[in-house]
Amino acid sequence: MTDLLVRIGANRDRQAYQAMFVYFAPRVKGFLMSKGADSALAEELMQDTMLTVWTKASMYHPGRGSASTWIFTIARNLRIDKLRRESVQHFDDVDGLEIAEDDPNTGRTVVAQDDAVIAGQERRLVAAAMKRLPTDQAEVIRLSFVDDLSQHDIADRLGLPLGTVKSRMRLAYNKLRQALESEL
Repeated sequence: MTDLLVRIGANRDRQAYQAMFVYFAPRVKGFLMSKGADSALAEELMQDTMLTVWTKASMYHPGRGSASTWIFTIARNLRIDKLRRESVQHFDDVDGLEIAEDDPNTGRTVVAQDDAVIAGQERRLVAAAMKRLPTDQAEVIRLSFVDDLSQHDIADRLGLPLGTVKSRMRLAYNKLRQALESEL
């Protein structure tokens, strides 16, 4: 399989790709279903995985691992990306409703004052949580959210592998989430 993958990367060998597809497509789909994907989602992710194999085969290096490990890692990452995209909850939050009440003494809207106080508290909580992060994790978060850099740009700026940047961001998000959930 390694030879087939190298041939795909080097020469865009369609026969090698066909052999890889026939061998790996059902295995990748089964793997994705074993991780909780339904048949339709597993099929979609398998197609995306095999398309990625075709387009990025030149990035595969046999010394870093087997062809199957590389392919199943692509499938795993695509599944995680899909779950992250779908994890955004769409709901109406009662806290977001603005109910205007006038303060009888000042005539000002109380909601606006409450919002400003809450926003200030949230800023302080986030700043305190950021200070508790290890320096390397805080740096990638700042570059992402303050400097508005993509993960690729952060990796380039810091001279780090993209995977290291992603790992640091994931670790930082988890620590921030835990810290903020315990405070809110």
